[in-house]
Amino acid sequence: MKRLPLMIALVAAGTFVPGTADAVGPVEPMPGTLQEIRGIDVSNWTGQIDWPSVIGGGGTFVFVYASEGTTFRNPLFTAQEGGAAGAGLFRGAYHFAQPHESGGAEQADFFVDNGGGWSADGRTLPGVLDIEDNPYANRNGLDNCYGLDQERTVGWLKDFTARYRERTGRDAIIYTTTDWWRNCTGDSSAFGRNPLWLARWGAEPGPLPSGWLRQTFWQSADSGSLPGGQNVFNGSLTELRMLAQPPAELAAAGRPIGRGGYGVTVLNTGSVPATRVSVVGRTFGGRRITGASPGCRFSGRAVRCTIEELRPQGTAELTFATERAKPVKPAKKAEPYRQEIVPDAVEPEEGMKVTIGTVMVTIDDRN
Repeated sequence: MKRLPLMIALVAAGTFVPGTADAVGPVEPMPGTLQEIRGIDVSNWTGQIDWPSVIGGGGTFVFVYASEGTTFRNPLFTAQEGGAAGAGLFRGAYHFAQPHESGGAEQADFFVDNGGGWSADGRTLPGVLDIEDNPYANRNGLDNCYGLDQERTVGWLKDFTARYRERTGRDAIIYTTTDWWRNCTGDSSAFGRNPLWLARWGAEPGPLPSGWLRQTFWQSADSGSLPGGQNVFNGSLTELRMLAQPPAELAAAGRPIGRGGYGVTVLNTGSVPATRVSVVGRTFGGRRITGASPGCRFSGRAVRCTIEELRPQGTAELTFATERAKPVKPAKKAEPYRQEIVPDAVEPEEGMKVTIGTVMVTIDDRN
């Protein structure tokens, strides 16, 4: 994927007609059926795109060329991305790397500032770092690895992906070829957490670069029945939705408060807001709940709370007041006198268990 010279691109921009918003987007297959999730990648070279026809032809997602290095912006990006959004497609942006020109963090900033950011709207895919053979060798006189050795290349990639995650909360997708990756990074296995978009034109993806057990996307051809590059998502439509809108990730910790209460801290460790978080708790041992934070309802030993929203990296503090329940004495029955040896009373273990989604916290008074 690479850009068209700017002069030609500007001519194309003058003829662009955005797609209509009448299309309803991809349709979930019927239960028990298989569906090949197809998509495209487009650039200023692609020009005018009939977005409803992309959906009609089986397209579900699109990646739009946004930027290159720290100087070039696709003049058609806004129109192409907006047309894809209006048609209901899943869409993401990609940045064509020029690692010999400037640092990885600097290019990640340029990408995010020019269309490569991420939005938790359920349709925006993480941004893509397009790193492949140097297409300008006859102009810059550099080899396919842009004149960088393997150590410097890996360092540049780490700087880009770290800054992108810092700016967006998402892991950038890496678009590359197995040959380039092996030659220019020494087949580094350091980027397995980043989804892989493998470029290999042919009938099958072939061998993968080190660090990945599967490709997330596969570019099988540079042209075909749909506009632009031809791609396949390696998963279901539900999994594609999860890539666009990952589930919230929650963590929690609890602690005793004084001699009669408990506190729970809930943290959203993910990159998307968590809404209507349900917190369920129950005391054990000899205590009952007598008070709780706003948004909580309690009765006896049980409590249920709702946290309306937790922003990424946001926290919520919940507190619960308890007291020891008074034992109910059974009615005495008249019976013949007999002397019994009663062992010393053992105080039952006391504390509280709290569940938040799949996260469970147990607070023991002895801690």
